Amino acid sequence: MPLLVILLALTAFLPVSTGQTISSSTDLAALYSLRASLALRARDWPRGADPCSSWTGVGCDASGHVISLNLHGLRRTRLGRMNPRFAVDGLKNLSFLTSFNATGFSLPGPIPSLFGRLNPELAVVDLSRASVSGEIPSSLGNLSSLVSLDLSSNLLIGSLPDSLKNLKSLKNLNFGSNLLTGSIKGEFFSSLSKLESVALSRNKFSGLIPGSVFSLPEIKFLDVSYNNFTGNLPDFSVANFSHTGIEVDLSHNLLYGSITSQFSIMSSRFNFVDISNNYFEGSAPFDKNSRHLSIASNCFLNDSSQRGTTECEQFYRERGIPYDGKVNSKNKKTWKYILIAAVCGTALLVFILTLIVLFIMKCKVHSAAQEMNVDAVVSYAPDRGPAQPSQLSFKSPTTGEVFTYEQLAFATSNFSEDNLIKQGHSGDLYNGVLEDGSPVVVKRIDMNSVRMEDYLVELDLFGRSSHERLISLLGHCLQNENEKFLVYKQMPHRDLSHALYRKAESEDDGLQSLDWITRLKIAIGVAEALCHLHYEFTPPLVHRDIQASSILLDDKFEVRLGSLSYVCAQEGDDHQSVISRLFRFSQTSEQNGPGLPLASCAYDIYCFGKVLLELVTGKLGISASNGASTNDWLEHTLRYIDMNKKDLITKIIDPSLIIYEDLLEEVWAMSIIARSCLNPKPSKRPNMKYIRKALENPLKVVREDSNSDSTRFGDSSSRRSWNASLIFGSWRHSLRDIASGSVPPRNGRSLRHTGASRSQGSGGEFSSSRRRLPKEIVPEPIGMEYLD
Repeated sequence: MPLLVILLALTAFLPVSTGQTISSSTDLAALYSLRASLALRARDWPRGADPCSSWTGVGCDASGHVISLNLHGLRRTRLGRMNPRFAVDGLKNLSFLTSFNATGFSLPGPIPSLFGRLNPELAVVDLSRASVSGEIPSSLGNLSSLVSLDLSSNLLIGSLPDSLKNLKSLKNLNFGSNLLTGSIKGEFFSSLSKLESVALSRNKFSGLIPGSVFSLPEIKFLDVSYNNFTGNLPDFSVANFSHTGIEVDLSHNLLYGSITSQFSIMSSRFNFVDISNNYFEGSAPFDKNSRHLSIASNCFLNDSSQRGTTECEQFYRERGIPYDGKVNSKNKKTWKYILIAAVCGTALLVFILTLIVLFIMKCKVHSAAQEMNVDAVVSYAPDRGPAQPSQLSFKSPTTGEVFTYEQLAFATSNFSEDNLIKQGHSGDLYNGVLEDGSPVVVKRIDMNSVRMEDYLVELDLFGRSSHERLISLLGHCLQNENEKFLVYKQMPHRDLSHALYRKAESEDDGLQSLDWITRLKIAIGVAEALCHLHYEFTPPLVHRDIQASSILLDDKFEVRLGSLSYVCAQEGDDHQSVISRLFRFSQTSEQNGPGLPLASCAYDIYCFGKVLLELVTGKLGISASNGASTNDWLEHTLRYIDMNKKDLITKIIDPSLIIYEDLLEEVWAMSIIARSCLNPKPSKRPNMKYIRKALENPLKVVREDSNSDSTRFGDSSSRRSWNASLIFGSWRHSLRDIASGSVPPRNGRSLRHTGASRSQGSGGEFSSSRRRLPKEIVPEPIGMEYLD
């Protein structure tokens, strides 16, 4: 009561609103109870404002009573998101509530039994995509006025409670995409005569489809697909269907037997009917060419889209059911052609493999460098000893923990939109929390929209190598055919594209940018990651997706390179064996499709140069774009990077950076390195090992005379000194080709031209007059051969 008195006192001082105002103190107390238990943000439900007129999603009637709540689109506070709960006790005090919608609002946990004690006039309950788990409470059967009940896309288990038969006013029932099991009793739908839409798809229901569902007089939509329903279709009367335009989906079940004549006659009234991926037999009593009918993958006769006779016979035999299906002449001919094709294909494969073996043996005689065997798909092996014999298929994934779909669905609140980080080119990324409290990122890969080898490349890479500069793979879930999941360690600062400018602790301070020391640290971290890929494998690995969003950052802004689904072996060099050239999945632009770059270390270096310019200028999005506007910006910006004019660099430096004189030279040096990386000629770009050393000691790039300690630039085992004049001269030479303001290559075209020139032997960078040594992956600027 004291709290209620305070709340009423607050409302007494509210300004008069031209809209509807709340009149019930009970309703007001209930709303504030929900505001606290759901941890809703003040911007959505502001304290002190009238809920009826100012709170998002609150609807009131003319008398000022709350009649509807819509939580869709609302968000919890930061603390509330850390421990979300299905805490809605305040609902029981809203005695006039007729609609409750929590679509997409995370309510993890079982549905409280109090729902059955809410206002008897409650007509709409929508908890779809709300991360609800547990069993459906039988108390829901007490809501006799319920018209629409939507519990789809959650983690509900168990069977349907019999009490739901009491919902005699129900028109819409949607329990799709859950984990519900058990059979549905035949009379379940008998009393639900007003049902117009029934959706039970993507569950684990079994047994017979209840015949009562086909006898519903008002049914317009029925979807029971992707379950384990079995048996014959039930008998029903055509007279029960008094209207047309019905949509029925019975696909992806275990239904069998012949189609009854009643169902065939009634199908003419269907707007659409799908009985595909079952085991119906006999002659299909439909027009199989109808656009409103799908009958594929059954056991019907005289139809090439059906299952094979052996599969159908096995299905019926396992269930002890007679099977009358006969193999028609068309199917016999089909199998004959398949057998001939298989024999010819096998012979051709043996012939090709024989040629490959002979070619490899010949190469071994002429060059010891050709003795390496590489993996057929990813084409790499750690460069730490003799190469092992290659295989032409992926091994079973053994990297990290094996998760179940249910574990990942629970961790991500059933992959709710609130947890969606972004939709990546190789899958959607979601924030999640495992049962032990570990924060993770889950990549959800739709196998219908990406290439299978993309996620296999990642698994194979993590299985063969681990490095502190690569993102940590915690595990995977590969149990579903159409979806695969990879689980990564969550990075507190996400990626460079988000961390370069981040919200300050005080909202009044606006955005806070990374300081120069952190930016330089990030650049060195990326260089170390690329050095690992370019030098620790034979042949070198190419990342092909270096951009700000691929550079992940932990709590200390240490780099963890991500986006590894496009990693592959470098093209066009003598390291690649004939096997990798013939069998690689992602080695040529034709196989990758339009828009993907040639697999070249020089391309990685070019992209890294754009990242360096992003760090210097603060211009977001440059590394993620290859459009004309980006190239125009690059052409304009590169004019201010001059080896002899330090002051020019101040015209392009990020205005938010606080730069003193000593740091200005470091910014200048990084700009020079970036411009060298963007050289239009790939052969003139410095290699990544040299870039890393230059970033570790940026002042030696721009100072011609230096007597400082040089041991920092090379390996401890290498006792060579760093010649500052050599460095200065080499960078000067590297910049000479672009000093005139040449535009960087657009969309990797110069890379492709380079590859073509190599094969033709003239007209390009590597002509026949200059023999290209195997180790010249990316030639260094002049003078760099003295460096480790």
